[in-house]
Amino acid sequence: MNFPVLGIITFTPFVAALIILMIPAQRKNEARAVALASAVFALVLSAWVYFSYDQAAGGYQFLEQYNWLPALGITLFFGVDGMSTPLVLLTGVVMFTGVLISWGDDNPHVNAGIQDRPREFFAFLFLLAGGVFGVFVSLDLFMLFFFYEIAVFPMYLLIAIWGWVKTREYAAMKLTLYLFLGSVISLVGGLAMVWVQYNNTGTLSFNMLVMETAGFSQTFQNIWFLPVFLGFATLGGIWPFHNWSPDGHVAAPTAVSMFHAGVLMKLGAFAALRVGIMLLPQGAETWKWLIMGFAGVAVVYGAYIAFVQMDFKYMVGFSSVSHMGLVVLGFSTLNREGLLGAGLQMFSHGVMTALFFAVVGMIYDRAHTRQIPELGGMAKAMPFAAMGFIIGGLVSMGMPLFSGFVAEFPIFMGVWREQWLVAVVSSISIVITAAYIMRNIRQVFFADMPSSLEGHITDVTVLDKIAISTLCLFMVLIGIFPNFMVPMIETGVDNVLRLLGGS
Repeated sequence: MNFPVLGIITFTPFVAALIILMIPAQRKNEARAVALASAVFALVLSAWVYFSYDQAAGGYQFLEQYNWLPALGITLFFGVDGMSTPLVLLTGVVMFTGVLISWGDDNPHVNAGIQDRPREFFAFLFLLAGGVFGVFVSLDLFMLFFFYEIAVFPMYLLIAIWGWVKTREYAAMKLTLYLFLGSVISLVGGLAMVWVQYNNTGTLSFNMLVMETAGFSQTFQNIWFLPVFLGFATLGGIWPFHNWSPDGHVAAPTAVSMFHAGVLMKLGAFAALRVGIMLLPQGAETWKWLIMGFAGVAVVYGAYIAFVQMDFKYMVGFSSVSHMGLVVLGFSTLNREGLLGAGLQMFSHGVMTALFFAVVGMIYDRAHTRQIPELGGMAKAMPFAAMGFIIGGLVSMGMPLFSGFVAEFPIFMGVWREQWLVAVVSSISIVITAAYIMRNIRQVFFADMPSSLEGHITDVTVLDKIAISTLCLFMVLIGIFPNFMVPMIETGVDNVLRLLGGS
């Protein structure tokens, strides 16, 4: 039997969470150390899967299958393809950097990291991480839903307990209701698919590779595509079901915001692709005009609302809605360029937005304000954080030689092929994004520091610098050497196009 690497990656966070909970509450550093060791282990295995994936062979690899409930056709079936392998690596990267950012600062004047009950915080964070890994590697529809719910559940507690006091209960409940409602709608659609597949083949199975050949009728696909796709895409922040996202971003503690925007929103987009488009391809063809319209609105609307924000974290939150709109826009094209760009954008946006929220968190911990007009001079006090935010800003603007350009250019090419007017309107977001990114870099990092902050702002820690460097590395690497990731995602796109009939 092959080494069960995907199973180990998936269950490492769950085991780590149990170990952390067994550590006495007063031994905070031991809990942090176990969390860091587990995150490093998961990152190393994620990187091993990424670099061991055979791009020439393509398809699903590292397959593992264990019977769980054979009477109902439910198995623990793991595997990754060219679309999901980069997302497994992304989760490992965000998990590692999130632990570093949450470590804490011994400086009594800096309220950084997680000082209150870090044991419970890391346990819930790792429960979330395990659910995310599980969704990206599951090839069984039941287990995909199972891990999906596990990933959503801890968000409520992480925000309601450790979040921003002013809005945490409201934001946590709003997020939970939106996401559970979306997942329930998708679940109904998933059960309908299983039932029809059973009627068509006589075999009860949740195996998604079997369901790809189930022969769903055009009428069935037209009826169920939208509920399934939009139910999952709610977690991806698709307009008009995005409203939970900025509030959730802002109320969450820094590491949870990194997870939320960095990988959790990718979870919704990936599941919408994996279950919606790949299992109901004819339905996707029928409704792609509507999805493209929703995504186009999200791209421009999110950018404009980010432009007018005075709260630094809300700015990043709405920027995230705009950039995730590009992912869905790429999906809606159903062509090679759009799907390739969307796959790259999921990874690029994941590291970019994790970096943004990390830097905003570092500033807030030291300045105790997120109001942009009340900030200034951070480049002098926190030069490493300033460098990180500027690199993230260049990625966000889609500048050449950064991952954002490599991802966004194919998306707009794919959209132009399908509907040039949507491409033209959506491109407005590029100008708006450049405007708010440059304005906020000037104000927050290079304007004069307010007298109220003089002498109170300290530089970021060594662990913070490691986290910033790790996230920046991928944004620059993919921008300069696109072949680090493009050929792998192309293998995943080929599989999607095969299901779409070669469109």
